[in-house]
Amino acid sequence: MAPLEMTPLAPFEAIAQLPLGSLDDLPLAPVVVVAPHPDDETLGCGGAIAQLRSRGYPVQVLVVSDGANSHPRSQRYPAPRLRQVRQAETCQALALLRVKAEAVTFLGLPDGSVPPIDLAAGLAQASPLAQTALEQCRAYLHRVAPRTIFVPYQFDPHRDHRASWQLVQGAIAGLPQPPRLIEYPIWDWDPRQRQPLGDRYRAWRLDIAPHLALKQQAIYCYRSQTTDLIDDDPTGFRLTPELIANFLHPWEIYLEHIP
Repeated sequence: MAPLEMTPLAPFEAIAQLPLGSLDDLPLAPVVVVAPHPDDETLGCGGAIAQLRSRGYPVQVLVVSDGANSHPRSQRYPAPRLRQVRQAETCQALALLRVKAEAVTFLGLPDGSVPPIDLAAGLAQASPLAQTALEQCRAYLHRVAPRTIFVPYQFDPHRDHRASWQLVQGAIAGLPQPPRLIEYPIWDWDPRQRQPLGDRYRAWRLDIAPHLALKQQAIYCYRSQTTDLIDDDPTGFRLTPELIANFLHPWEIYLEHIP
C-alpha cells in the first residue's frame, strides 16, 4: 500500500476521499483483533478477518468485555447466562469467518465498565481492576506475539472502546517488537456521537466486497443482539437493521496514527 495522506476530516464525512488500501504490506503473522464487546470484531473487522483467513494467515481474537450488560433487566437471561450466550455467538460468527474457537480469548471484563487507564499519569496509577486487566492483556500479547493488532479507534464515543484502546496501548509497552496498530471505528457511524479525527491520523478503506455476504451472515449469528431472542427486557440493546447497514458496505474503514 502506498503512503497515505493525513485525513483532516472525520472519515465518515469524507468517505469518497479515502484511499483504498490493502493488507498486502502488513506484517501479518500473527494478527490479533481486539473487540471491546462480543460482535465488535465482526462489525468492524469481519471483512478483514475473512480476507486474512482466505489467504491462510493466522488470526487471533481477544474479546475484552463479557457483553453481559446488553439486557440488564432480563429475567430469563441474567448476566451469567447472557455471558455464555454471547461467547457462543462469538465463536459461531468467527467460525463462519474461519477462525477456530481455540483462537478466541475472552478477558471477561465487565460490560460497560472496562476500566480506563490514564496512560499520561502512568500505569501505576491505574485501578486494581485495570492493573489486573493490564497484566492479563500483557501476558496474552507476549504469548501470541502479534505483528499486527486491529484495535478499537482511540476516540470512539463508547467508553469501553476507548478503554480497550488504552488497555492495548499499556500492554504493548513491554513487547520486544512493537506491533503495527490498525484502529477501527464503530460508533462514529452515528453523527450525533461522532468525534473529530484525532491529530495525525490517516484513514483508508479496505475492499471487502468478495467477503461481504459472509460478513453479513456472521453479524446475524449474534441473535441476542439482532433478534427478539431476549424479549423480556424492552430496554435491552438491539442492533437494528438500520445500524447494521452501516457495516455492510463493500469496504471497511481503518485508521492509523502517524508518529
